[in-house]
Amino acid sequence: MKTPTKYITVTGGVLSGLGKGIAAASIGHLLSSRLKIIPIKCDGYLNVDPGTMNPFEHGEVFVLDDGGEVDMDFGHYERFLGVRCKSNWNLTMGKVFDMVRKKERRGDYLGKTVQYIPHVTDVIKSHIFGIVQEEQADLVIIEIGGTVGDIENELFLEAMRQMKEDVGRQNIVYIHLTYVPIPHGVNEQKSKPTQQSVNLLKQRGIFPDIIIGRCSHFLTKEIKAKISSFCDVTAEAVITGLDVDDIYEIPIIFEQEGLPEIIHKKLNIYSPPDLRKWKRLVDNIKSPDKRITVAMCGKYTRLEDSYASIIESFNHCSAHFRSKIDLKWVETTDLKDASFLKSLDGLIVPGGFGSRGTEGKIEAIRLAREQNIPFLGLCLGLQLAVIEFARNVCGLEDANSTEIAPDTPHPIIDILPEQKSITEKGGTMRLGAYPAVLKEGSLVHALYQKTRVCERHRHRYEVNPDYHQILSENGMVFSGTSADGRLVEFIELPDLKFFVATQAHPELKSRMEFPAPLFYGFVKACLDGAADRADPHKESQ
Repeated sequence: MKTPTKYITVTGGVLSGLGKGIAAASIGHLLSSRLKIIPIKCDGYLNVDPGTMNPFEHGEVFVLDDGGEVDMDFGHYERFLGVRCKSNWNLTMGKVFDMVRKKERRGDYLGKTVQYIPHVTDVIKSHIFGIVQEEQADLVIIEIGGTVGDIENELFLEAMRQMKEDVGRQNIVYIHLTYVPIPHGVNEQKSKPTQQSVNLLKQRGIFPDIIIGRCSHFLTKEIKAKISSFCDVTAEAVITGLDVDDIYEIPIIFEQEGLPEIIHKKLNIYSPPDLRKWKRLVDNIKSPDKRITVAMCGKYTRLEDSYASIIESFNHCSAHFRSKIDLKWVETTDLKDASFLKSLDGLIVPGGFGSRGTEGKIEAIRLAREQNIPFLGLCLGLQLAVIEFARNVCGLEDANSTEIAPDTPHPIIDILPEQKSITEKGGTMRLGAYPAVLKEGSLVHALYQKTRVCERHRHRYEVNPDYHQILSENGMVFSGTSADGRLVEFIELPDLKFFVATQAHPELKSRMEFPAPLFYGFVKACLDGAADRADPHKESQ
């Protein structure tokens, strides 16, 4: 007889941004050796998904294989759990209300007055149980977005309260993440915010089994005992959520604090963690023996969460090269002079939308190409690299993208005819995983060690097929295309140390154990260049 599915809910209190997603992902990592784990994120906002949100509002939009645009916490889930998430695992209140409205219009409620309870909460639970049945999950980790006390997540919390009756109290664990401050000048860990937050949770009928206290230092025995006494949990179930420089340390700390054993006992499961390889990689990040600096030229650089997956991809490379990778954030909106790149080891131009900052990025790409500085372009980065090449190598004056300059005489980047009739936001782009055929003998082929790859996309504009020939004749190699050759997926300039760009977002599939191949190759080229400069005789040998 199959063991019933187990559930862990993760809620947060005191303030936002404490790291519930990383905590949930870390818990999943610790329990994943023998269990099929499905992560579910419940967000209180009324958007159907975060796809149309400005990155300054919500951070990075994470794109899944199925084309779903989801919360950036799904990046943590995939990187820590090694799963390929699905878009229906991200349940927003916008989705929930849309489901309820459609059910009401179909007459599913048989003329009843539709209310928040039970109708909305029933839809939430039904959606979760539907995922469980479809995926045949052993364990489901449900993260509730926001902070206890927010009006936006009240219905999700009520649904979680009801869950204990639906699945049995022995099959669900409630974990609450709070904040334990150490006020300046006091030098004492304070439990009052945690007490108040737990009281708010209890008022909603949820009594936490485990409390994780986010703090700049390990929680003392005294503070654990105090939280235990006031919050009705055992002292062993008060866990330190330590401030760390590297999020990949969190599973190690949770294991050190005894969290897996507590969950094993409460849920009557056994899935012991094996962190030996993980610890070696983390040690490599913490104790680098090399160092490089890479310029990140974007337009959302004031909010690093906008590029969370890129940052993590570099962390994965750091772990494998035992190298510190310093990112120099460059706001390109007002960039006039890109000569600063001469002192750096590499340039990356990430994705983005709109025209702001594009000329500054094009100038930076020109210098990287002319000075043979390793360059990696992602999505918009590929498009701008093609524009720069068209202008300065192919002689196509004023070549541009129709997104940036609709009246350009050379629409080197354009919306393909079959896309021009699509106007609805959120449905206009090439979203999700798309296959590409790699050119044998190319650098990209050597990095992937495959002739066919599948990377995730989030864009609408393409390299115009009318200009493929002139670009190729002038030395640009299309190292990856769609099967019919119409869509350019990868480009490279083979005579340079490393000049590669992709229309995709390979950072979305990078993992601690398996860094994204393009990032791996880019970092290696940067390290080789730094070594050459450190040893001026090396290049002449």
